[in-house]
Amino acid sequence: MAKIAQGAMYRGSVHDFADFDANQDAEALYTAMKGFGSDKESILELITSRSNKQRQEICQSYKSLYGKDLIADLKYELTGKFERLIVNLMRPLAYCDAKEIKDAISGIGTDEKCLIEILASRTNEQIHQLVAAYKDAYERDLESDIIGDTSGHFQKMLVVLLQGTRENDDVVSEDLVQQDVQDLYEAGELKWGTDEAQFIYILGNRSKQHLRLVFDEYLKTTGKPIEASIRGELSGDFEKLMLAVVKCIRSTPEYFAERLFKAMKGLGTRDNTLIRIMVSRSELDMLDIREIFRTKYEKSLYSMIKNDTSGEYKKALLKLCGGDDDAAGQFFPEAAQVAYQMWELSAVSRVELKGTVRAANDFNPDADAKALRKAMKGIGTDEATIIDIITQRSNAQRQQIRQTFKSHFGRDLMADLKSEISGDLARLILGLMMPPAHYDAKQLKKAMEGAGTDEKALIEILATRTNAEIRAINEAYKEDYHKSLEDALSSDTSGHFKRILISLATGNREEGGENRDQAQEDAQVAAEILEIADTPSGDKTSLETRFMTVLCTRSYPHLRRVFQEFIKKTNYDIEHVIKKEMSGDVKDAFVAIGNWQAPGVGAGALPGMWAGSLKEW
Repeated sequence: MAKIAQGAMYRGSVHDFADFDANQDAEALYTAMKGFGSDKESILELITSRSNKQRQEICQSYKSLYGKDLIADLKYELTGKFERLIVNLMRPLAYCDAKEIKDAISGIGTDEKCLIEILASRTNEQIHQLVAAYKDAYERDLESDIIGDTSGHFQKMLVVLLQGTRENDDVVSEDLVQQDVQDLYEAGELKWGTDEAQFIYILGNRSKQHLRLVFDEYLKTTGKPIEASIRGELSGDFEKLMLAVVKCIRSTPEYFAERLFKAMKGLGTRDNTLIRIMVSRSELDMLDIREIFRTKYEKSLYSMIKNDTSGEYKKALLKLCGGDDDAAGQFFPEAAQVAYQMWELSAVSRVELKGTVRAANDFNPDADAKALRKAMKGIGTDEATIIDIITQRSNAQRQQIRQTFKSHFGRDLMADLKSEISGDLARLILGLMMPPAHYDAKQLKKAMEGAGTDEKALIEILATRTNAEIRAINEAYKEDYHKSLEDALSSDTSGHFKRILISLATGNREEGGENRDQAQEDAQVAAEILEIADTPSGDKTSLETRFMTVLCTRSYPHLRRVFQEFIKKTNYDIEHVIKKEMSGDVKDAFVAIGNWQAPGVGAGALPGMWAGSLKEW
């Protein structure tokens, strides 16, 4: 069975067979192939129910008992796609990959898609095992054969991937991320022609964690995803290879889900692709592939295989798939397992939250105030200077500049800025000049002014601020508008939504850790109010109040535990249930609470509550 990282959840669909007896299995296979014809049902049932490691033991026992090669006998007895599938299952995974690559580069033409799929998706360890298996099986050097059958930049990238030297370090250098983004941008978008070597070096060697951050920063810097630049700058098989590498960096299971869908959609089935993926991923991440497939294509992988294949071939593939997600309904168990795994991950994960604006070094409020005055004096306005100064100072430094501006010139900097700039730039600059609590207070005021209410703005602010920030907003609102925030919310909203907002606006969320016993009780309340508990207790009004109390006042570490307990009780992910059972502003508010991340709490920062994703502020 594939090696699993310590503490990781096994995500394969094929497991070690309990009470395994290699000699007994060898005898059963020999009997199934003895005489006229063969018992294909027994063969597929046995082989698809054993792990790859156990199959290798069966091969050894078969040779010891009968002096025959099991794979050779299977080839003789079986035919077509079913034979190819069963024989691939009997090979060690590295030798299976080696055979696929040998077939891809043998004869007339090259199966570039096979080369791309295998070399773009395998880990360093899998690549090293593949190279050794190829040498052992064919007494040839894989790199030499790849070079002899491919050319150009496509060849160079394949050779880089064949080294199996991708960095594995989880510690990512922010400076190196920025440098790689700049190098990729200059190698493609900013250059006449393309410096393919930079793309090859960075995408072929950097760690997955590093590259994911590079892709995020590339989008922020250039306004387009890295995939768009690759499509615009590269071409042919090299372009396809680089896109596959990017997809695997982002999510290997999603890459394979897409490959499986394309293998079966439309007329005909790409059986070689289907076999290769089902065999190679059955003990690695088939459950993740199934989960993504079901979500992305709104049908289960099992049902698509069932409708697209036939006979023993179909039965064997379905066994490798491991289950029909459609049969379990919209929120099938594997989805709940993935969500639960995310909560476990988030419980131990810690991220350093970083803003993009930092306090300027060698800050001089006198010089800045004078520069801003000069930029607004006379005919016209030097907007570039205004932007440069204000966007490169922290909020605390901007407040010092405001005070210094008033001391030096007897003028209100905000009023001067209002008179000199306009439109979106004015809104941005004036927003930056306000203390955060006063800015939030103003946005809340605007959300409740005039006809209609901007509920999304209310939710965004009140569901994402810390207790200290909420208290500061209350003070700022009272100071600026001579009315309490609670009174304003009460007069402008109604029903459960009003109760949620007022609860959040008190800034009284618990700040301690989790309480496991309380979390189990809270999860039961959630299950009852969302009407998926077996035995509801208490009247609905009381349950609604308790549920609101849980989501609006419990600490975020505690809520994370509640969501885990909810999954254990119901096999459902609470976010999906809230979206299904609730509607309107109440639904949006509860989902936003779940998505909250605690800004400014340093090493104790929490990942996004629903997705478990590690975002940076």
